[in-house]
Amino acid sequence: MNSGLSASGAVNTAMNAAMDSIARTAENGLDAVEMASAGEKNNAEVRKAFDSTVGQIFYGQMLKAMRKTVGKPAYFHGGKAEEIFQEQLDQVLGEKLAEASAKSFTDPMFKLFSLQRR
Repeated sequence: MNSGLSASGAVNTAMNAAMDSIARTAENGLDAVEMASAGEKNNAEVRKAFDSTVGQIFYGQMLKAMRKTVGKPAYFHGGKAEEIFQEQLDQVLGEKLAEASAKSFTDPMFKLFSLQRR
């Protein structure tokens, strides 16, 4: 039962971290924001960049928080090389998850973003 509480806490931590990262992304002016401020006419490209950026940040932070809840095994741990590989794997997983389902939760954020652009 304790692992359920820690997993829930990890998800909450990941959500908070993702929202902070999204706010920093907006302030720093990454992909979607740059395209919008440059007066990009093609809304589909802006939407794709927005979904990709927000999705990768959200899923990346979620996977990172989930990895922190699992300890290293006593045997068969690959050391620093395994940790680097896991980070790369999490990045690829974040990209794939963002492609598959980011649009479902970024839709309300994109609508607000679009209203602010006008």
